Amino acid sequence: MTAPHIDHIGIIVADLEQAADKLRPLFGEHAGIRELPGVGLRVAEFHAANVVIELLQYSGDAAFARGIMGERLGLNHISARVDDVDRSVSELTAAGFTRMRGFPRQGAHGRLFRARPGDRPAVRGLQAGAGRPGRVNPGRTRSA
Repeated sequence: MTAPHIDHIGIIVADLEQAADKLRPLFGEHAGIRELPGVGLRVAEFHAANVVIELLQYSGDAAFARGIMGERLGLNHISARVDDVDRSVSELTAAGFTRMRGFPRQGAHGRLFRARPGDRPAVRGLQAGAGRPGRVNPGRTRSA
């Protein structure tokens, strides 16, 4: 198995602007805030040379997003690119991860899946999907 390429780290925050202000001295200006009312999220991304830090704030009732990502603030997922989503689902399921209902599915950056690493995970979900447009080696992603 080759070392995974980490695409992004998802962190749920209570106040997107405040969290972005705290990260700005370390990562510079974020790429802007995206409003995703269909899923109940506001997103700010900081692009470092080797990873994207994705800050997520729930908006509106956020039923869809909360159902997938939960209520806990802090580290939510780590997304790694993979070449074959189906193979990764099989490998992770065999390793004890539990696939979340409704996944794999089409996401913003391609096909993805989310799974939980055991009964009481330190990280809520595992997610897989296509790489980000404009990034080197835009393969698939897997998040834990």
